[in-house]
Amino acid sequence: MNSPLSTTPDHAAQEALRLLGPAPASWVPAHTGIDHNVVIVGGGQTGSAFAFALQRAGVGGVSVIDAAADASQAGVWLSRARMHKLRTLKNLVGPEGPVMALGFQAWYESQHGQAAYAAIDRIPRTAWAEYLEWFRGITGTAVRYGTRLIRFEPVEHGAVPHFRLHLEVNGEPCIETTRKLIFANGVAGSGAPFIPDLLAAAVSQGLAAHTGHAIDFKALSGKAVAVIGAAASAFDAAAVALENGAAAVHLFARRDRLAATPVTRVRGYPGFYDNYLALPDAIRWHHAARYRRLGTTPPQDSVERVLKFPNFHLHLGAPWQGAEVREGKVVASVHKETFHFDFVIAGTGYTHELSQRPELASIADLVLRWRDRFEPPAHERDDELGAAPYLGAGLEYLEKTPGTAPWLRDIHTYNPGGFASTGLPLGDVPSIRGYVPAVVRRISEDLLLADLALHEERTRADVLPDFDESLYAGAIWQAGAQQPHAGPVSAA
Repeated sequence: MNSPLSTTPDHAAQEALRLLGPAPASWVPAHTGIDHNVVIVGGGQTGSAFAFALQRAGVGGVSVIDAAADASQAGVWLSRARMHKLRTLKNLVGPEGPVMALGFQAWYESQHGQAAYAAIDRIPRTAWAEYLEWFRGITGTAVRYGTRLIRFEPVEHGAVPHFRLHLEVNGEPCIETTRKLIFANGVAGSGAPFIPDLLAAAVSQGLAAHTGHAIDFKALSGKAVAVIGAAASAFDAAAVALENGAAAVHLFARRDRLAATPVTRVRGYPGFYDNYLALPDAIRWHHAARYRRLGTTPPQDSVERVLKFPNFHLHLGAPWQGAEVREGKVVASVHKETFHFDFVIAGTGYTHELSQRPELASIADLVLRWRDRFEPPAHERDDELGAAPYLGAGLEYLEKTPGTAPWLRDIHTYNPGGFASTGLPLGDVPSIRGYVPAVVRRISEDLLLADLALHEERTRADVLPDFDESLYAGAIWQAGAQQPHAGPVSAA
């Protein structure tokens, strides 16, 4: 099929939702002083997935907030993401869950045809952003843009435990309350972009930035640019700089060769993937440490993208020994060479240190970390993994010291800080199929048990009959009485 389908994506999706039936009415009891049952921090792909899944689970009172001013600035796909195509398989389950008519394939084929979908190997980045905006519209997911969570504190008195949220809404302070929090807030959601100390001066003077920051690539035209790091985001940033006319781009990798071994592939089958949280800590740690030891593999097309440029230069086994700012340039020392750059881009990843997130700083010392729970063998020691939160089965925070902060279980983490626990970068598309339902099940269970007395009252109430005995009185058999003829009489 080479032409778009006759039905529009809206029509097909609306028909699928009609056949699915209306979403259940919210079964969560309302309580005075509680504004929301769940607040989702982050309106991107996983925030949208959670909103839809909670809706289908009958959990009402859900609010999605995002600090971005509007949809065009929300998430990463139209801002900090710089790849041409997503790095994952095109047929993975996304925010649609089991409703395939709401998935990317159905949406794309309805506009471009089945042959067009078959022709793409991975999903174009801008098409994915367009799809997510459509998905939010068709599922009725309203995102409150311009709303930032500043801090929160638990409120343990009252009918049910909850949180008091200190928000900034379009620059104005606001206080709201919620029973549950989901942090679906992207790659820096459990920490901050990691910038090497030797770049601090350059960053402060506007001569360096992290790949997670907004970068004016057009301003790099004719400039000498350095990129530190060799993961996918580093190669993507290098490519955009070259495509915007940079005079030269030098990419510096610590390793002697580029990481090219996708170790997660060998454990991507359902039995292992679906039951990962049930694995012993030692096994989960081994896989996380192995992944970090071998390095993040950039897609081949990301590498090929920069190799098209003769002014791209790759430095292997080349960690920076020092850097300083001189006369408006960053002067770097690498082995015995000195380089002068107009701008430096740090593709150096993110920390998982909760204290670096303003809204999480107050709970950083209360949360159980992997280093509190597991002592790895010496050859697998990894301090950054050790700082990652040790999450429960619903991706909830756990107490470092039992009894000190039981309310942590009402905070669910859905960002890469959970990698050590789940074996996947939470927030990426591959994590949605298994872990969004896990979080929703836990939230549903917790909300039910917290109001169990009310639900017991509701479920033990008297129920009026749908009909009385008069409906069937004439059909009751009366022994010895003359009965209506019940069927054919056998021939003698």
